[in-house]
Amino acid sequence: MRISTSTFYNENITTLNNLQAQVAQTQQQMSTGHRILTPADDPAGAARAVELNQADATNTQFTANRTAATNTLSLSESILQSVTSLLQDAKTAAVQAGNGTMNQSDRQSMASDLQGRYQELLGLANSTDGTGNYLFSGSQAGTTPFANTANGVVYQGDDVQRKVQAASSRQISTTDSGADIFMRTRNGNGTFQAASVVTNTGSGVISQGTVLDPTLYNGNSYQVNFSVAAGVTTYSINDMTSGVPVAVAGQSNVSYVSGQAVSFNGIQFNVTGAPADGDTFNVTPSSNQSVFDTLNNLIKTLTTPVPTGSLAASAAFSQGMNNALGMLDQNLNSVLTVRATIGSRLNELVALQSTGDQLGLQYKQTLSSIQDTDYNKAISDLTQQQMTLQAAQLSFAKVSKTSLFDYM
Repeated sequence: MRISTSTFYNENITTLNNLQAQVAQTQQQMSTGHRILTPADDPAGAARAVELNQADATNTQFTANRTAATNTLSLSESILQSVTSLLQDAKTAAVQAGNGTMNQSDRQSMASDLQGRYQELLGLANSTDGTGNYLFSGSQAGTTPFANTANGVVYQGDDVQRKVQAASSRQISTTDSGADIFMRTRNGNGTFQAASVVTNTGSGVISQGTVLDPTLYNGNSYQVNFSVAAGVTTYSINDMTSGVPVAVAGQSNVSYVSGQAVSFNGIQFNVTGAPADGDTFNVTPSSNQSVFDTLNNLIKTLTTPVPTGSLAASAAFSQGMNNALGMLDQNLNSVLTVRATIGSRLNELVALQSTGDQLGLQYKQTLSSIQDTDYNKAISDLTQQQMTLQAAQLSFAKVSKTSLFDYM
């Protein structure tokens, strides 16, 4: 078979170019650290690498989401811890004010201090995160959640919790409704509220009471009316739900004993002191009361003068302090309940973050095994390719100089 000179040269040049390309590719693999430089190098591996890169990028975004959520929840927890301390301090002050050793000046001074704590509480409730978003305004991140008006503090946010995608199938709330924390505490004992009427003239004080049997309590409103005749005090209880007094069975003209439990329809309370003829106490279903109203009521009670010798004023003060202490406990429970849920979410984020870190490591290890250069193999291949190229170059150089005259 005759091979023309041009064919000979073309074939050798093509071979040398291919060998040089192999050397260059191996050198590039070593310099970049990537075995797959183009999809053509390993189509299946390249496709798998794309999938892994996308999965890793998604996991990285989840990691960022979890970090942001952790920061927001940690800040909320810190603020609610301050709220807890503030309410505990207010409760301590209420206990001190109710022990009977303070005079009006002392109570006024305490009220002034509580007024400052009231403003501090409002500031805590209107806290923002590091980007200026309000923490307790629901989804209305740019709206100041609480405004102090002539009618008291009002909530301007909503009840929607802001959430982040913490994992592929898990969303976690990063905020809580300020209304649930600060505005919707059930007054009284959480089920019903017992209170004296402002026109009472005796020294009777009613307790907040308890629910003995929830299945028997019907949520109705009741009125306890006292009568004093010939030195004997009795009481009668009427159901006032319909607006028309309806006597409660077994609770008419009952002899009164200070501190003795009064039980009916699944609830129980007691009245202490000496109610006057015509004094009345109301027992109504609990309703929402804000923590701001709790502090405000406490301040009003402390600043209301208690004239020496006035049984009614003294009883009203005691009633106000009892109500304030009960509500502070209820407010603290509301805050602590939210703090407990925040703690649970933070724990879940820690667990998800740990899982995400492990998953990210697995993605990177798998991706490395697919696309990273095996330097031992690459060095061996490069050495072999260079030797092959050099041999081809020497062979071509020698053969290309050969002519017929060399054999004549």
